[in-house]
Amino acid sequence: MAPDRLSTTFAALADPTRRAILARLAKGEATVGELAAPFDMSLPAVSKHLKVLENAGLISRGREAQWRPCRLEGEPLRDVAAWLEHYRRFFDESLDRLGDYLQELESQEPGPGPKK
Repeated sequence: MAPDRLSTTFAALADPTRRAILARLAKGEATVGELAAPFDMSLPAVSKHLKVLENAGLISRGREAQWRPCRLEGEPLRDVAAWLEHYRRFFDESLDRLGDYLQELESQEPGPGPKK
């Protein structure tokens, strides 16, 4: 069974090198050489990371003469954000309920007694 798009996106995002590449691409297009510069790895190793990101739809590669600039593609990240939004609401509601419960407990506590 082939993984769904969300699973493929999360798998691509699981690696810190790939997340760093995406952070760089959020600033604008870059070549493989420019993306490889901050990492202590070979160009083929960076190219493998780029292939994973490309297969997940997180980046695309253009063609300008001999250059193949990479660019960030936002759609898969929107899918992740939408998926996370459901859980953010769940946690917000849970924290609200916890806050209400703590206020209830505080209101039931007896106040400080007279000082001696």
